Amino acid sequence: MITVHHLNNSRSQRILWLLEELGTEYEIVGYQRDATSNLAPENLKKVHPLGKSPVITDGNATIAESGAIVEYLIRKYGRDKFMPAEDAPEFVSYLHWMHYAEGSAMLPVMLTLYVMRLGDAGKPLHPRLESETQNHFGYMENAIHNRDFFVGDGLTGADIQLTFPLEAAKSLGLLTPFPKLNDYLARMHERPAYTRGIERGGQYDLGK
Repeated sequence: MITVHHLNNSRSQRILWLLEELGTEYEIVGYQRDATSNLAPENLKKVHPLGKSPVITDGNATIAESGAIVEYLIRKYGRDKFMPAEDAPEFVSYLHWMHYAEGSAMLPVMLTLYVMRLGDAGKPLHPRLESETQNHFGYMENAIHNRDFFVGDGLTGADIQLTFPLEAAKSLGLLTPFPKLNDYLARMHERPAYTRGIERGGQYDLGK
């Protein structure tokens, strides 16, 4: 059986969501962030040297990194769902959004967190922060315009991946100028599998 090493308020929540969408049995080993530092506990390093979440084990395989886990689960358990065929016109777009989610899309989020910690010393970075926020979330806003999903006509791994940076951005107040992204995020949150993942995973404050 798949074991998800799940950290509260982390990227591992989207792995629970995906597993609920797949209808695949799994168990959870839970970890809690330190109340002061907000860091993951040291015992996660017993599962993977980086000590980060998500990590899953499936038989003899231990897999870290959200994108790798999403791709592994879809390829092994997706039964031709949740990703386009490799010869389909949408496949290149799927690859783009899968990797964009943990690359460029996270830049405004990480910059915002960094600048917040700097206080007044971070004011010179505000123009760069505003530019990156408009650039990336404006790009996604245009991409989801008149669409229900980022790729094709149904949920894919790209949506699973993209939801986390959007939730993090909303928690920081970055999504206010982007109504289409807010609508998209609300639709993802209304999915029964998403709700079941939250019920099993416990505390998850992002996106509120």
